[in-house]
Amino acid sequence: MERSRRTFLRTTGAAGAALAADFTGVARLWAQGEPPNTRFVETPALRIGYEERGDRQGFPIVLLHGFPDDVRAWDDVAVALAKAGCRVLVPYLRGYGPTRFRDAAAPRMAEQAAIGQDLIDFADGLGLKRFATAGYDWGNRAACIAAALHPDRVRAGVFIGGYSIQNTVARSRPGAPEADRALWYQWYFNTERGRDGLQANRRSLCRLLWETWSPTWKFTAETFDRTAASFDNPDFVDVVIHSYRHRIGNAPGESRFVDVEKRLAGRPPISAPSIVLYGADDGIARPAPTASPEERASFTSLIARRIVAGAGHFLPREKPDAVSSAMLEVLKATR
Repeated sequence: MERSRRTFLRTTGAAGAALAADFTGVARLWAQGEPPNTRFVETPALRIGYEERGDRQGFPIVLLHGFPDDVRAWDDVAVALAKAGCRVLVPYLRGYGPTRFRDAAAPRMAEQAAIGQDLIDFADGLGLKRFATAGYDWGNRAACIAAALHPDRVRAGVFIGGYSIQNTVARSRPGAPEADRALWYQWYFNTERGRDGLQANRRSLCRLLWETWSPTWKFTAETFDRTAASFDNPDFVDVVIHSYRHRIGNAPGESRFVDVEKRLAGRPPISAPSIVLYGADDGIARPAPTASPEERASFTSLIARRIVAGAGHFLPREKPDAVSSAMLEVLKATR
């Protein structure tokens, strides 16, 4: 294990130094097709690209995309929330789109504690004392972590996919065969063949995941291509590989997050008023019809748990009204 950890750090550090673009490079990369309202905020670790809609005096809502996706997933949700008077902020996660690491030599890591901290750092950079959040996939994990560890900051949340904080301290246990089969891409990314495959075939591989995770969603080539540009980020492959290796103990995390990961291993509850949403046709895992005792204990102020028919994994794209209405509902409950 130690040998593999040293190899990972050496490889990602060198790759990060070689591939990291300076801010001029970022501008060149996004010269074609960059949305006109892309903005940037600097945090201790990142220069985060984000989009903003709505009234700047409105209550802030941070919407977080997952893998493999970007801010375009939230377009229809953001429009609805902005019309309702909210300030809507949609950042690109580390490794996606125009977001860049500030230190060109830093290893490109993306453990769960890091993406959770990125959300808090993003809010700090914009001076947001309190905010609401919604996320799915990686974004849901970041939203769960921020809400669990910073209840004073997160007023309310819509958590797509339920409570997704993981125990990265204990050895990962195998799931049922059909569950592990659905996670084939994670085991693939834990091999060097998987790293090479993602590097060489990032667009076709990500499109395959879109198709299998949301089997009833008929997206167009144009829809996919608008987002696939975000996968050309030079840190994308290293960030994805680290995320999926760290979560099962095959890659080291950042030393600054050792204690945080220990806290997360205890599954801290989320006390903020919450609505949990699931896509009924999620190709990764079909949701259980009712909440388990563990899920109920994870959300101590649960307002509703809903399974959305006709949607798969990419719920904000497939059923944006279900997401925007849930956010407005949970915000109303906190007044």
